[in-house]
Amino acid sequence: MGSYIEQSLTKNEKILGTFFHHWSAWLGFWVLVLLGPLTIFLTWIWALFIFLELKGVERAVTTKRVIQKRGIVSRKTDEMRLSSIETVEIQQGILDRIFGTGSIKITGRGISDVVLKNLEDPMKVKKTIEEAEDYEPEATV
Repeated sequence: MGSYIEQSLTKNEKILGTFFHHWSAWLGFWVLVLLGPLTIFLTWIWALFIFLELKGVERAVTTKRVIQKRGIVSRKTDEMRLSSIETVEIQQGILDRIFGTGSIKITGRGISDVVLKNLEDPMKVKKTIEEAEDYEPEATV
């Protein structure tokens, strides 16, 4: 059984890029794990929730859409067709710029936006999404 994104691909749809959390997204988890012995392991419960939250995220751009799936037991997806995208914005503070992390806000026609948070190399993600809009499948002979 593959990932949600692989399972949801339609005919002739291919994954062009997958996007991962920056290492800094895991800092809270590791702090809580290290504090476990000092707090009679109570922080490990909180750490488990953070771990499951981070592990339950899948993000990718395909030849047809941008997809973000959250959740392990329950599932919430945000998807936007490439043809509906109007803007792809990078959101980075000073520390984000220094450490190479940030978020991408994808605005499209309609009311909903797709926000991809705690990304590793948000500039690369932005370029991948924008290049996917121009993707032309290879001709088959």
